[in-house]
Amino acid sequence: MPLDSLHGTVYDPLVARREQRRKRPAWGADQVRALRRHLGLTQRELADELNVRQQTVSEWETGQYRPRGASERLLSVVAERAAFRYGEPESR
Repeated sequence: MPLDSLHGTVYDPLVARREQRRKRPAWGADQVRALRRHLGLTQRELADELNVRQQTVSEWETGQYRPRGASERLLSVVAERAAFRYGEPESR
């Protein structure tokens, strides 16, 4: 079997996952607040669920800081499981 045919079956899923991760929208203040409201949680409750400080959630929601790394990925997982569309602007 030629290596080209193996390459497609072995590496394409990895490349696709990497591309999917890149296309995730960044978590801005409005999206974090909208997710929290969608879940019906206070800042303290969301902080407890994400294992961060309440002040951190507040800073995300005011735009002082953006979630990064594991927090960003965890927010994305929570949003997907809660059927929250986090790539769209919050409707007011």
